[in-house]
Amino acid sequence: MPKLATLRHSILCCFHKCGTFDHLKQTTSILITSGLAHHTFFLSDILRSATKDLGYTLLLFDRLATPYIFLWNTIIRGFSASSQPQMVLVAYSRLRNHGVIPDRHTFPLLLKAFSKLRNENPFQFYAHIVKFGLDFDAFVQNSLVSAFAHCGYVDCSRRLFIETAKKDVVSWTALINGCLRNGRAVEALECFVEMRSSGVEVDEVTIVSVLCAAAMLRDVWFGRWVHGFYVESGRVIWDVYVGSALVDMYSKCGYCDDAVKVFNEMPTRNLVSWGALIAGYVQCNRYKEALKVFQEMIIEGIEPNQSTVTSALTASAQLGSLDQGRWLHEYVDRSKLGLNSKLGTSLVDMYSKCGCVDEALLVFEKLPAKDVYPWTAMINGLAMRGDALSSLNLFSQMIRSRVQPNGVTFLGVLSACAHGGLVDEGLELFRLMIFDYRLEPNVDHYGCMVDLLGRAGRLEEAIKFIESMPMEPTPGVWGALFSGCMIHKAFELGEHIGNHLIKLQPHHSGRYILLANLYSRCQKWEAAANVRRLMKGKGVDKSPGCSWIEVNGVIHEFIAFDKSHTESINVYMMLESVSAQLKLATYALDSNLLTFTIDGG
Repeated sequence: MPKLATLRHSILCCFHKCGTFDHLKQTTSILITSGLAHHTFFLSDILRSATKDLGYTLLLFDRLATPYIFLWNTIIRGFSASSQPQMVLVAYSRLRNHGVIPDRHTFPLLLKAFSKLRNENPFQFYAHIVKFGLDFDAFVQNSLVSAFAHCGYVDCSRRLFIETAKKDVVSWTALINGCLRNGRAVEALECFVEMRSSGVEVDEVTIVSVLCAAAMLRDVWFGRWVHGFYVESGRVIWDVYVGSALVDMYSKCGYCDDAVKVFNEMPTRNLVSWGALIAGYVQCNRYKEALKVFQEMIIEGIEPNQSTVTSALTASAQLGSLDQGRWLHEYVDRSKLGLNSKLGTSLVDMYSKCGCVDEALLVFEKLPAKDVYPWTAMINGLAMRGDALSSLNLFSQMIRSRVQPNGVTFLGVLSACAHGGLVDEGLELFRLMIFDYRLEPNVDHYGCMVDLLGRAGRLEEAIKFIESMPMEPTPGVWGALFSGCMIHKAFELGEHIGNHLIKLQPHHSGRYILLANLYSRCQKWEAAANVRRLMKGKGVDKSPGCSWIEVNGVIHEFIAFDKSHTESINVYMMLESVSAQLKLATYALDSNLLTFTIDGG
């Protein structure tokens, strides 16, 4: 017996050290030849790991004389947690074919996979649950509530919840999570309030869900109340998940400094908490800080996942930090993270915004699978470069690939048409969007169309387009028409729009500058001076210009008339030197360059 125990221990150690699937097969062969293959203890470990290969797993099962329900549950658990959750359906089908009766553990394991599955119907298993008399089991009922909600059947989930005899914290949290998953954050908070009223004790999992709901609604005051009443008071344990949820909530509500404070006070941190802070900085448009925290995370020895790298790439794209973006791309390749849709899209977007559209195309072409997001990013990248024809050709290729475009995709191709002067193509695409793809245009789509017609000089059509809008035109839409007036010297119409923009946004400095520029262009100097006096009289200050440049991987930020940068003296000396050389070369300034410039949007 001692020798047998030692053998079992050695085999078990060998089994746990399996690094590849081939190692697992070798260990299984040892178990078979040593006569231990039918031992439940060993079999459960083998089957749990073997779910990476459906054929091999089922082959092992077919060789068993009596596959007990415990072993079936083991294989279902393995598939449910694997990258092939749909295989639980095959496993359950085989279970029934073997005549095995499922128990109270089978269905919760089976239903857990529905959180990862799409377009699956949990009703088929509900019938079996009733058939085997498990519909009143609390464990099974909670799993059903969660599964129905995950699949979009929130009302059915709620009815099941109402019929539940014992409504504990698990069932309440399952319902709250179901509402959240379906974008019904208000209902999630209503459930939480009802849960508190019923006297059910709240736990950490519930608090994480409630904080997610507050984040979705941008309700920082409710989030602060949860933070103070439950976390600070010690009513729930401040673990890494609660801390990460707080960081996420404050960030999405725009309170990034509060998020940083929570992060710094967290007793323990993991990849999720670091990722939440980085994503929070990106959410609050604080891109330099996002990259700084990412670098600190690397120094701490935390290996980023696809989601964290995606956030860092977004920050790099917004800063135009090509060196940082390339380093992140190399990290993805070096660490073999793999390119999913979000990460691939972020790489395409980063290279496009940094002006490296050819590199973006290389990444795009290497993506193993392309859904609408990388297609849209690449179409927008080509549009940004001004390559309207390539953008439209890629859109046509996308349609031929049977990928359904979304509203952002059409925004990209319409923008390409506007910058390429392709009016007829733009009008046809707008019609295609509404009537063929049944997508409702938003104000940005209408703004693109006004820009398209305005750039082409078809100002009357642009005005009619604005009048036909089902929503109130935004200042951005009027700004697009104003730009068209400036291009085609329609100063009278431009003056009317400029005054209208000032009425819409009386504290926006850019609106005054636009009108002053127009008066300067048509040499109405007194009118231009009046606009600037009006601007000064209302106490409206022009926002200082801001730019940044990346040198040797370091991002330098410059603000107009600010001399706080360490190289500020050298920068101004160089500027004075350039100005002096221009004067010596008798450089004649175009009077148009003396006017302020600002984006019409």
